[in-house]
Amino acid sequence: MQEERKPETPGEELGAVAVFVVIGRQLKLLRERAGLSQREFGALVGYGPDQISAMERGVRTPRPEFLRKADEILGANGLFLAVIPQVEEAMAKARTRHPEWYRSYAELEAVSVELHFYANQGVPGLLQTEDYARAVFSRRRPLLDDAAIDKRVADRLARQQILEQWPLPMCSYVLEEAVLHRLIGGPRVHKEQLRRLLRIGSMRNVEIQVMPFEQEEHPNMDGPFNLLTPKKLPQVAYVEVQGYPRLIADPEEVRKIADRYGTMRALALNPSESLDLIKKLLGER
Repeated sequence: MQEERKPETPGEELGAVAVFVVIGRQLKLLRERAGLSQREFGALVGYGPDQISAMERGVRTPRPEFLRKADEILGANGLFLAVIPQVEEAMAKARTRHPEWYRSYAELEAVSVELHFYANQGVPGLLQTEDYARAVFSRRRPLLDDAAIDKRVADRLARQQILEQWPLPMCSYVLEEAVLHRLIGGPRVHKEQLRRLLRIGSMRNVEIQVMPFEQEEHPNMDGPFNLLTPKKLPQVAYVEVQGYPRLIADPEEVRKIADRYGTMRALALNPSESLDLIKKLLGER
């Protein structure tokens, strides 16, 4: 008996693989016909080349706004507009694909009007390139099989659409400078990740700040955390240590974490200085 094949992408897991694969193939065909590279086309629609690549391969769900822009820019004559209802249906189901322990956080993240992150080990998931995310999951212990890695990477890329949904959520990041120096995935992957930080940090709803090595004062030595403010709900915090997640809703506990985060933002380099530092690491200044 032939062994049942596991789903490989978010679209397949949701029963929409045909839609996403076809969209991706048509997107690539029309982009190449227009004589545009992935980077050139991405610049026109406001996406990075890694995101365009993921959509062309069917591992990232194309948002309706993207499909409308692509239809116009590539002269698709309504081809991409026609599949928007199926895409919206798939997005509505997307929240259920996360593991049970993570689902509550993912559901809150998806409807948040404010998102704030502190990271001291690696680049946060919403900012990662596909290759960086793959390197992270490939080095997990215990080891994940190829299908699990593909699924986790695809899920992470799909979550990144939160940064582009309308109305735009207000997002901020405080990254320890060490995060910018750690060559996860090797030099090529590292450089592309830094370029993505520059692109995301230039979005009008996102601020990235770096906590420099030389900063002596530091109010938080307890590890990374996220702060979310879901629409019409109180702010919550999320922490995860050695695979043990905790969603914090107690107002006093959340207040203490938010107070630390506010102090950290005041001590870190401002957004402009932070982007200049990233450019310097890339050799662009």
